[in-house]
Amino acid sequence: MRDGGVPSRRDTPATEVARDVSRRLRRWFARHGRDLPWRRTRDPYRILVSELMLQQTQVSRVLDFYERFLARFPSLHDLAAARPAAVREQWEGLGYYARARNLHALSRQVTRDGNGALPDDPQALRNLPGIGPYTAGAVASFAFERPAALVDTNVARVIARIFAPRLRPKRARDLSRIWRIAESILPRRGRTAWTHNQALMELGALVCTARVRRCEVCPVASACATRQRELRTR
Repeated sequence: MRDGGVPSRRDTPATEVARDVSRRLRRWFARHGRDLPWRRTRDPYRILVSELMLQQTQVSRVLDFYERFLARFPSLHDLAAARPAAVREQWEGLGYYARARNLHALSRQVTRDGNGALPDDPQALRNLPGIGPYTAGAVASFAFERPAALVDTNVARVIARIFAPRLRPKRARDLSRIWRIAESILPRRGRTAWTHNQALMELGALVCTARVRRCEVCPVASACATRQRELRTR
């Protein structure tokens, strides 16, 4: 995805508002965030595997495959040395098999051309097979605790609802603006950004979903532009 366009001033939240929303999200996540295996590690390879598996796939389904895949290929070098058929076999049943092919190609490229380690820079990560802007930001943030923005479907929806309800994430121009908002509200400290990004994703998965908005339990409802607009029109 190309990042283009500049949001208007009204798209970019005030610094104090952004900080308040982030603080609330992080406090909520500390109490309600799910205990998922890829949240217990900073291993770049394990986090990359989880992020690729989670693309267009529910968490409950990924849990069945994640540990099994890592038991068979515990490192990037093990994966690079594997035959394509063996990688496909371990991915069998998860679907979207291009993800497995890209992961295998990535492992071979990194172990062949690099030092055998994934880079920590989002732009360098984007140069690898199958890595888009979201996955690059996720690996940089979750593995290396870099202050990197990341926007997937859930995060785009949450950011638009909270800060800019007129933006539509499915429109490319609006999505680029949402990325800019994500960057503007991101904490500067990497460890804090890790929690901030996890909290945004968790809110989109559990509270502010595509089908249901559970505003009564949302930690940022009082700062949410969509919620406040609805209350004014009642």
